[in-house]
Amino acid sequence: MKSKIEKILNKVQKPGRYVGGELNQVCKPNAEDLVRFAFCFPDVYEVGMSHLGMKIIYHLLNERDDCACERVFAPWIDMEAEMRKADIPLFSMESQTPVGEFDIVGFTLQYEMSYTNILNMLDLAEIPFLSSERTDEHTLVCVGGPCAYNLEPIADFIDFAVLGEAEEVVCEVLEAYKQHKQAGGQRRQFLESIAKIDGIYVPQFYDVTYNDDGTVKDITPNNPNAPKTVKKRIIEDLDATFMPERVIVPFMEIVHDRNMLELFRGCFRGCRFCQAGFIYRPMRERSVERLVSCAEKLIDNTGYEEISLSSLSTSDYSGLEELTDRLLDLTERRKVNLSLPSLRIDNFSIELMQKVQKVRKSGLTFAPEAGTQRMRDVIHKNVTEEHVLNAAHTAFSGGYGTIKLYFMLGLPTETVEDVEGIARLAKLTLDEFYKIPKEQRNRNVKITVSTSMFVPKPFTPFQWEPQDSIDQLGEKQRHLKDLLKVKNISYNYHQSELSLLEAVFSRGDRRLSTVLLAAYKNGCRFDGWSEHFKFELWQQAFDECGFDMDFYARRARAFDETLPWDHIDVGVKKAFLIKEAERAKQASLHHSHD
Repeated sequence: MKSKIEKILNKVQKPGRYVGGELNQVCKPNAEDLVRFAFCFPDVYEVGMSHLGMKIIYHLLNERDDCACERVFAPWIDMEAEMRKADIPLFSMESQTPVGEFDIVGFTLQYEMSYTNILNMLDLAEIPFLSSERTDEHTLVCVGGPCAYNLEPIADFIDFAVLGEAEEVVCEVLEAYKQHKQAGGQRRQFLESIAKIDGIYVPQFYDVTYNDDGTVKDITPNNPNAPKTVKKRIIEDLDATFMPERVIVPFMEIVHDRNMLELFRGCFRGCRFCQAGFIYRPMRERSVERLVSCAEKLIDNTGYEEISLSSLSTSDYSGLEELTDRLLDLTERRKVNLSLPSLRIDNFSIELMQKVQKVRKSGLTFAPEAGTQRMRDVIHKNVTEEHVLNAAHTAFSGGYGTIKLYFMLGLPTETVEDVEGIARLAKLTLDEFYKIPKEQRNRNVKITVSTSMFVPKPFTPFQWEPQDSIDQLGEKQRHLKDLLKVKNISYNYHQSELSLLEAVFSRGDRRLSTVLLAAYKNGCRFDGWSEHFKFELWQQAFDECGFDMDFYARRARAFDETLPWDHIDVGVKKAFLIKEAERAKQASLHHSHD
């Protein structure tokens, strides 16, 4: 296998994606009693290697004596072609073992548009697409990650899913698998044994029925071991969980090429469009002590020259002042950069800016999300225009010249005024630069406005809302583009067709598995990469299978409709989400600052 792979590496663009052997990789000799787990990331090496979840699970499993975890990434188009030509199956990085030979193959679902890559990887690994077609001889296919909370569109391809934080669950699954392997049991018996574990969902143990209008009628367990409702797993004490103190250092540049320190999980802000804010609840922090000790070990064990604080909003960490002081002590001494991403506009201070600057002055990014106060009230983004302008003023007076502003288009109840508010806020931000005396400010200024499309997501108060049509979104983008033809302001926006599909699959049901398979067979893969995204192939797949994108993306749902994910419990009650959806409507009628 190794020599076959070596023969094709000189024919591909970035061989570093496939060779393995990096510092801190773990390669265990193949032993009969080891449970072999292939951690698959359905995108290229540079994206997958930047993902913190992969680093945690990889090192957690490899610390165990009874498990060998190896990495697998989606081969790029050139590599896939060579592999198919040379008849090389999908293989792991560490030992170049064919993926089909592992006991368990686990995919992380970070993004709906990676689903065709999962199918491609199963195909390359010679694993049957449908779980119903796999026998006791086949490897088990599981998934986890944020999109697993509604995995219905890929339910037919998955044997089981881990819902919630995986650190504990994955170890319980391994224990069950060891017993299963020793007893030589059947695949179905193993799935029945783990269906009882909190946080494990086995899609084939549930039947879905539909109403005449195409909506879901009922989701019922068909196996006595499957609970009526699957609850996500929550880790109470983050300090007691595993934190990797060494991570793999790649040979080639990756997207986030640095050490990462996870401060906390969850978020108390409650922005109504933000799925992460609801599914990662409750908010739990790590202690400053634990973080500083881990940071020191990461610097020792990797040689990385940058360490980044990771969380949904770093400036909400309660011990941020003490933590940044202690980390700056450490990083300055060790000549390492400290970066503070995901700062909030409403608590961006001069002190914080000076700390960020001690390291290096790159651009700052703020996310007001909406252009008017009314719209920000609707989405429960507790940020005012004053917060934005004060943060910009602070940054410009500290010598920053580049600010990025993130907004969303197509939010529920959005009007033309709200869209125009984005341009107005960008121009006011630019004005702040010119209020700073010339000798104190940067020579150049650049404001970048980025808009993404609102995608209604499960387990948010907006899960019932329709998405704008492609024409409506295009009109808003063009209008904004005209308003932002201003010196020193640039405007970037996302492809609306991609956001449409994201909405379809984020709120889809089980029947979409047929569409995914058809799209894959039509040639769809790497859909998240604009140069490979082919919307017409997706349209063709929907037509072939007789499904309508608008039914999933553009239809408002009634509060009493059974949703495809109603049998999943993320710890946030539906009644609460309905109340929040009602409050959003109230805020659209008058200003509410509750």
